[in-house]
Amino acid sequence: MKKIAATGATRRTFLKSSAGLLAAVSTLVAGIRPALAAQEGKNLRIGYQKSSTLLTVIKANGTLEKLLAPTGARISWHEFSSGLPLLEALNVGGVDLSADVADTVPVFAQAAGARLTYLAQESPSPAAQAIIVHTDSPIRSVTDLKGRKVAVTKAAGVHYLLIATLEKAGLKFSDIDVAYLSPADGRAAFERKSVDAWVTWDPFLAGVQRQSEVRILSDGKGVADYQRYYLSSTSFADANPALLKIVFDELQKTGVWVKRNPKEAAAFLAPLWGLDAGTIEFANSRRSYEVRAVKREALGEQQRIADSFFAAGLLPKKVNTADVAIWKPA
Repeated sequence: MKKIAATGATRRTFLKSSAGLLAAVSTLVAGIRPALAAQEGKNLRIGYQKSSTLLTVIKANGTLEKLLAPTGARISWHEFSSGLPLLEALNVGGVDLSADVADTVPVFAQAAGARLTYLAQESPSPAAQAIIVHTDSPIRSVTDLKGRKVAVTKAAGVHYLLIATLEKAGLKFSDIDVAYLSPADGRAAFERKSVDAWVTWDPFLAGVQRQSEVRILSDGKGVADYQRYYLSSTSFADANPALLKIVFDELQKTGVWVKRNPKEAAAFLAPLWGLDAGTIEFANSRRSYEVRAVKREALGEQQRIADSFFAAGLLPKKVNTADVAIWKPA
């Protein structure tokens, strides 16, 4: 179990520069880079997380392998623990394509100078992340969080949700005692009441709701849209637009299938995720899974995220989130 960091030390040291953060993450990636580099050429190297719903379904079905067989392209899959190391691997050439990452992650990568291409975006799923407290907690409103210890995963979408929610309530990020924890450690700390509140996302949110006595203090509605992004390395996107069109189309089709067949999708994912089907169906009900092309003029919330993190002292410089490469379907 990781020790919960004290707020003062955490705020002074966390993300002194996003470049420093990504440099640290690259140590994790370094171990796999030689093996991945050897697979370059016709191989499409896809990085994903365990909770990457649509690509998990596609991977399990072998759909892309079948679609790309006539082209001679081969696919390899590489699992990452979270979005930041995944995008670092993408930036340094370890993988060619990234599964969905929370909207905050590309902002940190961009602040570190990464040159990535937006492939697709899932439309908003604001209720898929929330600030929760125990049912018997005396905390009744967001303003009651002042001076309280709150667990959150740093640089995740919920990190922005917490900042934006506090700001809307007239509080500063420095008004709370932050514990930066992974989802697993966050839940453990929350359940033993070492923290007063926990900010998390689905399927972790659905899991704790179904298994513990909790109350949602605030979710993302009206505060944080929670749009997830798929990205490619810019060099790969420039060289392989037709291949990315195949991936884009399959993501769209899979998103439609998941939403139209909630029980079947949950049963399919249950053994892959190690969760019960009921929890997965509950979690999926709050995700849009509507895959769409990214439009530069629609990156307004990305800019708000960047500005909020910069104002909180968590980004080293201002970021223009419109200054990115965007893949466009033919």
